[in-house]
Amino acid sequence: MATMAADGLPVEPQSLKKLSLKSLKRSLDLFAPAQSLLFAPDAESKRIRTGCKVRSEYGAVKDLPAEQGRGQGKRTSAPSAALALPGTQDTEDAHREGTSNAIVPAPLMLPKAPESTIPGKNTTLSIPGSSDRFSTSALMERIPSRWPRPAWHAPWKNYRVISGHLGWVRSIAFDPGNAWFCTGSADRTIKIWDLASGTLKLTLTGHIEQVRGLAVSQRHTYLFSAGDDKQVKCWDLEQNKVIRSYHGHLSGVYCLALHPTIDILLTGGRDSVCRVWDIRTKAHVSALTGHDNTVCSVFARPTDPQVVTGSHDTTIKLWDLVAGRTMCTLTHHKKSVRAMALHPKEKSFASASADNIKKFSLPKGEFLHNMLSQQKTIINSMAVNEDGVMATGGDNGSLWFWDWKSGHNFQQEQTIVQPGSLESEACIYALSYDVSGSRLVTCEADKTIKMWKEDLTATPETHPINFKPPKDIRRY
Repeated sequence: MATMAADGLPVEPQSLKKLSLKSLKRSLDLFAPAQSLLFAPDAESKRIRTGCKVRSEYGAVKDLPAEQGRGQGKRTSAPSAALALPGTQDTEDAHREGTSNAIVPAPLMLPKAPESTIPGKNTTLSIPGSSDRFSTSALMERIPSRWPRPAWHAPWKNYRVISGHLGWVRSIAFDPGNAWFCTGSADRTIKIWDLASGTLKLTLTGHIEQVRGLAVSQRHTYLFSAGDDKQVKCWDLEQNKVIRSYHGHLSGVYCLALHPTIDILLTGGRDSVCRVWDIRTKAHVSALTGHDNTVCSVFARPTDPQVVTGSHDTTIKLWDLVAGRTMCTLTHHKKSVRAMALHPKEKSFASASADNIKKFSLPKGEFLHNMLSQQKTIINSMAVNEDGVMATGGDNGSLWFWDWKSGHNFQQEQTIVQPGSLESEACIYALSYDVSGSRLVTCEADKTIKMWKEDLTATPETHPINFKPPKDIRRY
């Protein structure tokens, strides 16, 4: 039967080794800070101690004549690496010559340790001739962790719930002017909402399956959509109708992205290919092949690698867009890479799978570090803003907020399904920050859209950082 704590919560059973280490750490925390603190002795005790030392150590020679004392000093002042122990050759010779001239052996005293080996000087106390069994970690000064301390971020709170779709809400994209946002759903429609008020402005119909990807052009009045019906559509928002369709995918299209500087569109789907399209001519420019399973996440950059894709085959590929081939393949994940997020300022990106959230540098794709906690669910979507707050949405309705620099998880939220929905519909399929980074919108399986913002009343005193640097840092 599990042990219960005073507050009624079950106590996790701990091994004898863990309890011993805890006890050792408590002892270290209790005594180590005061180890190097010495009290200044008073003059009286110093005088008494000096007199005792003179009598005990130099009593046999302190009353000798001056010349004899100097002679003895010459004999005894020579440095010796070995300690004078009773029964050595010197004492035997002295006994043969007589007790009058014998040198009284000094008490067994260890040589004074140099200052560089005193505890508190970044080294371990070392005694010449001692074995390793005398060394202890308790004598070592604790080295402060080099892991960056997280910046304080205000907690986020839900301030609006929008209902309107008749199916799961699967995708989201924001207007570059930050006036509205659009969502794609399993009810086969695309709805456009006012960002400030949350009211419905427009509904676009045309897809015959759920809409899995959306993107809004920064240079044109175009909205791009992709769905499970293998179709990629371009909508003219001045006419509110489809003006182009891009045909070529052999199966459902799961993600799409627009290149920031060139008029090309990138789409990835269940046919394991990331396809490159010319926006204006509808031409299929190239197919980036190499993945062994569904391409479920993609983003584009102005410089090489201009395209980065994540797949159900657990790999991330960095692509040379001009040559149409892979520059680098990252195999760090063990599960499907369903979500990726490019930092808006830094040359780095994060990728999420069910095993971990990892951060990589660009352009070479070097592994930086793992996030310090595990969400332990399938992560469907992630986003990061300029303040370094990363949000990840899970298949179990968990919404976690992270500090980008340190990887510290500073807030964990659980979405609440709308009345009439099943508890199993607590699932976040897509999320995105607005252009300013001050609003977060999540798209969920209970057919709602939830909007989040920072709690302006929170302070570092009311919501302190509970951060512990990692002890073991994984290098992969």
